[in-house]
Amino acid sequence: MAKEKTNKSGLSPAETRGFKALLLEKLEEILDNVICMEEETLRKPRTDLSNLPFHMADVGTDTFEIENTLGLVDSERKLLLEIVDALGRIENDTYGICEGNNEPIPKARLKAIPWARYCLACASLSEKGLLAREDYFDESDYDDQTNEGQDDDFDNSTNE
Repeated sequence: MAKEKTNKSGLSPAETRGFKALLLEKLEEILDNVICMEEETLRKPRTDLSNLPFHMADVGTDTFEIENTLGLVDSERKLLLEIVDALGRIENDTYGICEGNNEPIPKARLKAIPWARYCLACASLSEKGLLAREDYFDESDYDDQTNEGQDDDFDNSTNE
């Protein structure tokens, strides 16, 4: 029986399949968590602890719960994007290769964080802001939806 070839990261096809399975499992777990958070917080009926149509304390509690849940969901969304990107790296045969120094990421690190982009040294530099990288995951799709620098007059295209 021939030994399986490893890719540039030093991972065999069987190891790569194993990491893909880990990533898909984590993806499903996070999606389940998000659905559960949504059902528990965002879809539950608002509290009504008084005879008044609404009570300011109830509204404040509900608002806090919603904002807290939205923050957690946003964090989970960013992790989902990292996992999907890691799955893309598997398909592109670049999984397990550090994006900072183009060297293999140790298998122990990939086992701990299967969506890791960097080896430990480059991850440390990235956290300190010392590693140049275009970060696609810091900005939310719904953040900064302003049209700064653009003309707000919608009729400009018809008046020319």
